[in-house]
Amino acid sequence: MRLAGAGRRWRERLTTRRLPAAVLALVVLAGAGTWTVAAADGGQPVRQEDRFLQMPETPGSDRQVQLDTSFFTTGTSPRPAVLLGHGFGGSKEGERDRARELARQGYAVLTWSARGFGHSGGRIGLNAPDREVQDVKHLVDWLAQRPEVQLDGPGDPRVGITGASYGGAVALLGSAYDGRIDAVASQITWWNLADALFPQGVQGSGAVDGVFKRLWAGIFFTTGSAAPGSPGGLGPSGGAPRATAGATAGPVDGTVGCGRFLDELCRMYDRVATAGHADPEAVALLERSSPSSVADRLKAPTLVVQGQQDSLFPLDQGDAIARAVAANGAPVAVDWFAGGHDGGTDTSARVDDRVGAWFDHYLKNPGPKNPGPKNPGPERPGNGTGPAFRVTRTGGVDSTGFQAVLRGASADAYPGLGGTGSRTVELNGGTAGAEQTFANPPGGAPPNISALPGIGALSQAAALGAGLSLDFPGQYATFDSAPLDGPLHLTGQPTVPVRVQADKPDAVLFAKLYDVAPDGKQSLPQQLAAPLRVTGADAAGGRTVTVTLPAVDHTFSAGHRLRLVLASTDLAYASPAEPATYRAAVAGALTVPTVDGLVTEAAPLPARTWVLPLVAVAVAAALLLLPRLRRRGRVARGPAYDPALAGVPLQITGLSKRYKGSADRYAVRELGFRVEQGQVLGLLGPNGAGKTTTLRMLMGLIRPDEGEIRIFGHLVRPGTPVLSRVGAFVEGAGFLPHLSGRANLRLYWQATGRPEADAHLEEALAIAGLGEALDRAVRTYSQGMRQRLAIAQAMLGLPDLLILDEPTNGLDPPQIREMREVMIRYAAAGRTVIVSSHLLSEVEQSCTDLVVMDRGRLVTAGAVAEIVGAGELLLVGTPASYGPQELAAAADKAQALDGVGSVEPVEGGLLVRLDGMTASRLLAELVRLGVPVERAGPHRRLEDAFLSLIGGPA
Repeated sequence: MRLAGAGRRWRERLTTRRLPAAVLALVVLAGAGTWTVAAADGGQPVRQEDRFLQMPETPGSDRQVQLDTSFFTTGTSPRPAVLLGHGFGGSKEGERDRARELARQGYAVLTWSARGFGHSGGRIGLNAPDREVQDVKHLVDWLAQRPEVQLDGPGDPRVGITGASYGGAVALLGSAYDGRIDAVASQITWWNLADALFPQGVQGSGAVDGVFKRLWAGIFFTTGSAAPGSPGGLGPSGGAPRATAGATAGPVDGTVGCGRFLDELCRMYDRVATAGHADPEAVALLERSSPSSVADRLKAPTLVVQGQQDSLFPLDQGDAIARAVAANGAPVAVDWFAGGHDGGTDTSARVDDRVGAWFDHYLKNPGPKNPGPKNPGPERPGNGTGPAFRVTRTGGVDSTGFQAVLRGASADAYPGLGGTGSRTVELNGGTAGAEQTFANPPGGAPPNISALPGIGALSQAAALGAGLSLDFPGQYATFDSAPLDGPLHLTGQPTVPVRVQADKPDAVLFAKLYDVAPDGKQSLPQQLAAPLRVTGADAAGGRTVTVTLPAVDHTFSAGHRLRLVLASTDLAYASPAEPATYRAAVAGALTVPTVDGLVTEAAPLPARTWVLPLVAVAVAAALLLLPRLRRRGRVARGPAYDPALAGVPLQITGLSKRYKGSADRYAVRELGFRVEQGQVLGLLGPNGAGKTTTLRMLMGLIRPDEGEIRIFGHLVRPGTPVLSRVGAFVEGAGFLPHLSGRANLRLYWQATGRPEADAHLEEALAIAGLGEALDRAVRTYSQGMRQRLAIAQAMLGLPDLLILDEPTNGLDPPQIREMREVMIRYAAAGRTVIVSSHLLSEVEQSCTDLVVMDRGRLVTAGAVAEIVGAGELLLVGTPASYGPQELAAAADKAQALDGVGSVEPVEGGLLVRLDGMTASRLLAELVRLGVPVERAGPHRRLEDAFLSLIGGPA
């Protein structure tokens, strides 16, 4: 994974096409450069100079490292400069568009590939002060020599620095080590890298006792550990970086997998990744590369942009940056935007504009060179840089139903994570001390799930009240509040005292604060969890600690409950491998910080600014979609509900569907049939007949081109509420093998968000008939038992309409018989079952009615007896020497007998349908009439009828 993308992906989303490449000469000599002039969409031309600059490997070293740089400007007159750093795993190439943007705004912009990335030499030191940070000082020296750069004094350029993630950290460190830097804009970066990778949610404790952020750390280190030139390495296009004469080549001759990291970093990562926790040496090494190590030197005006959807560098990292800068008397502003390493949003253009405004104020219109106690510079609203504190909030969804509506709220002062006020919320009805017992499973598996590194869709969904979070039974404790009597807006970092006791010295837990709706559906704000290690938890009576929960901005609506979950595992972190038993209880109320001074941004723009563009878009869309609308004009025109069909489980009328690219061929055409209560309907047809397409339309998964589907009178559309009365089993269901069948079904029902009482679990299980096997692990189940468990899952809630697609796949004859009885019992209670199957003999025995399709059309529909015939069908075999004329004569004789419905000569004998006569009497009469009978037996009636209906050989 590219962490440069983590720092920049939300900006790159706005780029819809690459600029045409200009002619670019190739010059590899260090110190020499090439100029390129490029303009985009008629904008101001930007000159780009690419060159390699030589840097000492460390201060005073004779060894050299070359950095690949690009310098952008729109003219030669002096102007302020901006240093633009990239994210981890990226290079200067990822910053080209942003650099050109800033150049057109009147800046001289210098981008560079950090050591170990892109075409630059050297090895990765994680922004080491004597390496990457010294490189920033040398880049400032180089800018001071450029005639295009404005100077504040000899060797002192007017310069700001910005970057995201890795680039944001070097921006802060560079400003601390070089006082010539006049302004900083850091984005989604770290304050203390040790605390970020080994977070500790227990107040008063630090990274040495923290919990290893295993997945993010693995991504972070393996991104830079591939050897140069190896597949997945860090050279351009997978190749090795340019070599540097006299420089450290950076070959991997030490620890295997060290790649382009310094050896000391590789050794450190190997230790902590193996142990699963930090040691003092690792913490010291990571803190050396952290702005926290130079907190008293951060004196440049600083804009802190931190992501709310960021499990790598969450809001508390940005909070520490802001507090340190403010303590030094420098201006600071904080912006919590709706993005981060876990997700990107459409606010990136706004953030870019704010960074530009920050530099405009402090570089183009500067005050004192270094604000301090005598020249304080707290950020004030109205100076063009934006509010001192701004947070992006999710205000529901737009008219599409999928995109979050984002609105800003701002305050004149940054409140910190403690807010300007607080509210206490009692958990478990205020009954402190009520213990709950749960376990850490052997090996820490299966792990619970909160955040998944870099999976932005989950955090985006969490902002809409959805998302993915999973806590396995027996691996967590829950403590709920009473329903809120009014809305509660959390802005900051909640805290709660808890008492923890364990049968091991340390208890590793993960604290989460859920928002629980009245219907029981819970969502985890921003998918964040707070890891904590409680040391000394095996003491008598346990240990009471104060837990700091994740910092978020979230509104709990009236009627909702707050739920504190203490889980024993989390997929993103390292959990103890040894099994352990924990006992936990809340030791006091939950403290929720609030910020009363936040003001929601102004109302939307006047109607004329958006109505006219919308009208233009609507006209264009109408012109483009008119042919499609005409074709779909007959789709679902009826009322949403027809009370006359309230008791009819299913009615399909005039249903047609053509897939894209098959305009001349219908998957389903003019299909219509009706299903009544208590029926078991068999849906038959050869492959390609349209059965699957019909079922997908019936379940609201795809839209028909014409016609309509009504379930209990309700018109079926995607997501229509009546689909909650439908249960479906398609081919197979996935189950967690280590859990019992009963636990699997409970988890499935909980995922629907519906009340547990509505599941009718016991009734569904009784119909499935699994008996004592319900409490065994699913991995011990036979195929037939799994099939029946899947049927039970489809039956949860006892849906009035049950759809089964090939329910007998993989079953042996006894299991098929049991499955047949399950379906018959279910329908006997007045419900309806639709079965799609190729086993015609089973359909004949279990179904009451049939629908036969072929090439997308209805062939026939009706009761099984009507389709295959009400009488007994008997195949009478004759000798091979008995020719067609003899068979025809024998058929005439048999047809004349009383009690015979029909006789048909077929290959090898006669097909006789009895109508009152017994089979034994028929055979006696045929022998009396001189027909040589060799054999006789019942014919496979449905198969014969089916093949004759679809034109196959009988």
